[in-house]
Amino acid sequence: MSGAREKKRAKKMRNQPASVTLPAEPGPFSSGGSRACPPPGDVHSEQQYQQQKFSNQSSGPSYRKDQYFPKGQNRGERGRGRGGWQGGCRSVSVEMPKYITVSAFAEARAAEINAMLKAVTQKSSNSLVFQTLPRHMRRRAMSHNIKRLPRRLQEMARKEAEKAVHQKKEQSKTKCRKARRRHINLVAEFNRRQRKNIWLETHIWHAKRFHMVKKWGYCLGESPTEKSYRACYRAMTKHCLLQDLSYYCCLELTGKENELLEQLARICNIDTGLTFEEASCLSGGFEGSLNLYRADHYPEDMLGPVTFIWKPKDGSENRQLWIWMHPALKQDILRELKAIFQCTEPEEIYIPEPVTTSTEEEKQIDVAVTLGKKRKKEDKEGEKAVPLKKIIGDGTRDPGQSYSWISQASGIVISDRSMEILRYRLIGPLSHSALTGTLKAASLQTEMAESDTEQNNWWVENCKNSEKVSLHQRQSAVFELLEGLSSPSEMPPGTILGLTVGDPRVNLPKKKTKAVPDFEKYRDNDKVRQLYLEGVPVDCAHSFIWDQDICKNVTENKISEQDLNHMRSQLLVPGSHLDLGPCESKIPILLVQQPGKMAGEDRPGWGSGWDIYLPKGWGMAFWIPFIYRGVRVGGLQEALKHSEYQRIPHTPNDFPDCQAGMKFAKELETSLLEKFKRRPPAKRANYVKLGTLTPFVCPWGQLTKNWEGRMKASGEFVHPSSPHPMCCTMEGHSFCGPKAEVVKESSPETDEEKETMEITSSEGVLMKNDVTGTQDFGGRDETKTSDFIVLRSEKLLMQVSAWCYPTAGKDRRVRLVSRLGQKEMTEDVFLPILMSYPRALVWVNLSLLRKGNPELHSMICIPTEDDLLHLSKDKLFCGPQEPRHHDIFKHRVQKLKEEKKKKKKHNMKAVESDPPSVSDKETTEEHEDLILGLWSGALPDVTSHCSRTLLGYVTRGDFSLAVGCGEALGFVSLTGLLYMLYNQPADKKGLVLLRTPASLQYRFARLTIEV
Repeated sequence: MSGAREKKRAKKMRNQPASVTLPAEPGPFSSGGSRACPPPGDVHSEQQYQQQKFSNQSSGPSYRKDQYFPKGQNRGERGRGRGGWQGGCRSVSVEMPKYITVSAFAEARAAEINAMLKAVTQKSSNSLVFQTLPRHMRRRAMSHNIKRLPRRLQEMARKEAEKAVHQKKEQSKTKCRKARRRHINLVAEFNRRQRKNIWLETHIWHAKRFHMVKKWGYCLGESPTEKSYRACYRAMTKHCLLQDLSYYCCLELTGKENELLEQLARICNIDTGLTFEEASCLSGGFEGSLNLYRADHYPEDMLGPVTFIWKPKDGSENRQLWIWMHPALKQDILRELKAIFQCTEPEEIYIPEPVTTSTEEEKQIDVAVTLGKKRKKEDKEGEKAVPLKKIIGDGTRDPGQSYSWISQASGIVISDRSMEILRYRLIGPLSHSALTGTLKAASLQTEMAESDTEQNNWWVENCKNSEKVSLHQRQSAVFELLEGLSSPSEMPPGTILGLTVGDPRVNLPKKKTKAVPDFEKYRDNDKVRQLYLEGVPVDCAHSFIWDQDICKNVTENKISEQDLNHMRSQLLVPGSHLDLGPCESKIPILLVQQPGKMAGEDRPGWGSGWDIYLPKGWGMAFWIPFIYRGVRVGGLQEALKHSEYQRIPHTPNDFPDCQAGMKFAKELETSLLEKFKRRPPAKRANYVKLGTLTPFVCPWGQLTKNWEGRMKASGEFVHPSSPHPMCCTMEGHSFCGPKAEVVKESSPETDEEKETMEITSSEGVLMKNDVTGTQDFGGRDETKTSDFIVLRSEKLLMQVSAWCYPTAGKDRRVRLVSRLGQKEMTEDVFLPILMSYPRALVWVNLSLLRKGNPELHSMICIPTEDDLLHLSKDKLFCGPQEPRHHDIFKHRVQKLKEEKKKKKKHNMKAVESDPPSVSDKETTEEHEDLILGLWSGALPDVTSHCSRTLLGYVTRGDFSLAVGCGEALGFVSLTGLLYMLYNQPADKKGLVLLRTPASLQYRFARLTIEV
């Protein structure tokens, strides 16, 4: 055998089992043959075979052994390893062994037979059986028809097919678009997608046109995808803007009037404005708004703002009250109401999840169950699945919670009617024109359309009552007169009008039109003038929407879109008016006037409109007709701008003293901090150098605490030019230099160490200010509502607002204050206010004098005498600049980076053998929270950290399209505000400085308080 053949044979036999014995290839020997190697059990033959092998190896050519195998290893050892067959051995005899031991031979070959069978049955690749055939034998039908394979491979292919069927995932048979778009499958998919966040009835319409966000348990539209920022403002100012407020929550209270008022008086106060006992609201003719507090805790523990509507008196002893609130406030208010009325959860009213559906949906579901059996989903047990229904629930309520609570002592019932009543808001001067163009009063009906249906049976019964028919006619007449008004603000604030209307889908125009009032029609109408002067009569506020049974009947007997379109297709003249006659649905609604901007002197009535309350299930039936009347739709962003232009607080952003406001501030701080960290250090602002202590949150507790400390330390108001009670380190600048020392004091009661700053000013006054507030993001404890309050007393706010007016002379100021009915600013007047409210915030609005655009968390500061003098000399003076501060944390951040680099270089064994000392651990933990550009650790005195004394912060700010300049809204410390007003000259009252967090430039602004 040649050398090439020996190498080929050795390579082929390298991976064979150790006990396999194969005959050698014939070679050029005199014997002319070869023999098999003896079995391991035959000792005699083995010895003879070894002798022959070695003799032949010595007689053969030596260069082959030395060339192809290492020294000390022959070809047989290389091919078989230890104890294997002699690969390539050359035999010298053709004689077979005379005898073998059967048991030993079979035992030695059992492992070889098993390995051979395993290799034959086990696939060595992922290919199928028909893919192993040569290409000329393959057929396309082999993949699905086993009989096209050769007979020897058919059994194996059958096993492969059975195995593939079991491994294949069970997929739904309805995968095509036509099947996915079936109503029952769409409802099932929509229910799955709104398990965590409930959809409004207009969700599909919004999702195609808006950026959607998930908030407060709902999926809501944030802002339109098209460019419509200015267009929405124009709609609010000149035409009409539509918003879906159905996510607002409604709590219904039912019980005796005196018992309701007795307990509700504990959670509100007459100092803040209206109460539940207001006579105009108690009659049911007007909507009221107020702020709720925990029972007997005013002015602390704020719950949030609400609006309320009383059901008009109908002769019954019990009264109904609706309280509408933001979903972020619902749980706190509901918990407080249950506590004051001592309500429990009745078992007989317990419903896990309010699931409702229309009759048309149920009919379609039944058809799908009977006819579409192939597509009917079944569970593992083979039972039929529960019929699918559209979920109309409340995202703020868990499925296992109750929706009604009753008081065993007084019998008062609290019902959660969230998502049971839909709420739309029309904003703009022509909102009543869109209303009158879209809705038409329901026609009277005295006979049933069909005997086997309950549609409109409640309306037929009421039409038989002459008093109710007369009331409906008066309501219809008042509703038609609304078109003669130029703006909804001409109506008394909070006017309520009840009405029953027909199906608005019947009155759809052929194409989109803009609703425009017809003033010529009502120019000389005395009734319009009477409506403008007297308002809507109280009895016209009655509506059937208060009756839950009627609302349920209206929802269940709604005509489907499919039936309505079928009726339209059967009209003789296409596009003509569709008259449903007695089959037309009658829907009870409630119209509530929104007064718009009421505080202040500029733009009175701006943003006024109407709120529409509807039964559930009719959302899109009213939404589309409003769209066809030319209204523009807004989202959460437009609602925020609407309140900003009205200069009123927005829920929950601008309520820092309630739990929902604190939660919102923490979430905003977290999101802004994460956004800040995503940017590289070279591409983000260094707020330490800019003198901004808290760029992502407003430390209200620290602000009020520092102002209280300044007042107690000074004992009297000092001039703004006096030295600040704390030094601030600048680059190249040194301001009045009181020395601050951090002293640790231990409380004898708690044995806890508190850091206080002992600051000695130039006058020698020793002041101690707690610096417990920290910049540990998310770790600052401001959940205690007792740290500060927001001043909402109308009497005090009007007094402070009068002091903010600038006047040229002293006598003119006295006349102005007396004209406003307020007292002049003296120590005898404002010192009692400070003693009563030492840690109070005041809601203010600011308007920039010149250019500038205020931003979120901008700082409101007090100008010095030099700033005011410079402004009086130079009218174009924008404002001073803040000197750049020194970053005291920069070397710590660099040290932390070096330590991290050293840790990476060190070996883990060295670290384990030499553990770090206690001091090293403390420095590491201290540096873990360090972020370049942010203040770390305890906050200093926030009022005196910069060159201008801090007064407050901005919560919302932007360029105002209504005024044409930058405007901001925020809170200032009441103590600091009185301090500033007391020391400012008469012609400069209310002038402050604004500085954005990422800038050193101060800009002058005018501060006002609107009540």
